[in-house]
Amino acid sequence: MTAAPLILISPNVEKKGDEFGDLSISLSETYQQALMGCGAIPVVLPATVSRELIAQCVSRCQGVLLTGGEDVDPRLYGNGLPPRVRGTVTVTPDGGARDLRELLLIDEVFRQRKPLLGICRGHQMLNVALGGTLVPDILGQMPRAINHRRMDRRSEIVHEVRLTRGSLLSIITGKQKLGVNSTHHQAVGRVAAPLRPAAASHDGIVESLELRPEAAGMLPFLLSVQFHPERLADRYAEHRAIFRGFTQACRLSRRE
Repeated sequence: MTAAPLILISPNVEKKGDEFGDLSISLSETYQQALMGCGAIPVVLPATVSRELIAQCVSRCQGVLLTGGEDVDPRLYGNGLPPRVRGTVTVTPDGGARDLRELLLIDEVFRQRKPLLGICRGHQMLNVALGGTLVPDILGQMPRAINHRRMDRRSEIVHEVRLTRGSLLSIITGKQKLGVNSTHHQAVGRVAAPLRPAAASHDGIVESLELRPEAAGMLPFLLSVQFHPERLADRYAEHRAIFRGFTQACRLSRRE
């Protein structure tokens, strides 16, 4: 029997946990269920900014998943935001530790060449880590955009995205259009040099990223999405296929 691949998941950080009111890491069961449903074993990255410990965690796993959560600190991709825009940004409550931890994690993923899947904040964090920027507030900066923050329907399809023909996302799902949920108020701005859009909504928001063909050798698998397929995977085969494709890449990574 083939051993199930271990998937390292970077969790969210909560302001107050149940025990003593300390900072707490949290991880929605939906990520775990989506991975286990495809034969993977999810393990959680500890709350550390030690490069050595993060490197050891990456080395013991066959793939890495970056999850959703609070906004990426805008100081990482641009300074001088207008006060009105800065007021819309809600960063993690740990003084930037999650941002640093995930920057180190992404760096280790590339150094060790492990498959990577980024979801929502993870999609944005990947772009920032590789030199791209974000749109801090879609509503205020892109008034013609649709409402992308549908928290009332976070586990339901609310709009469509167009997939780039021949993209990894298109190949995995077998689709040219994909119905998605949407719970974000920020978006990818300038796409980082090694990446290219793999999907977009009709208002121009980048909904997925992958490596450019000339950079494809950097990792065995890289895909990021702005939506939350883990909240749809139990009902929609095309969203389940995202985790299946990622898990299969992790199985192949184990054999290398």
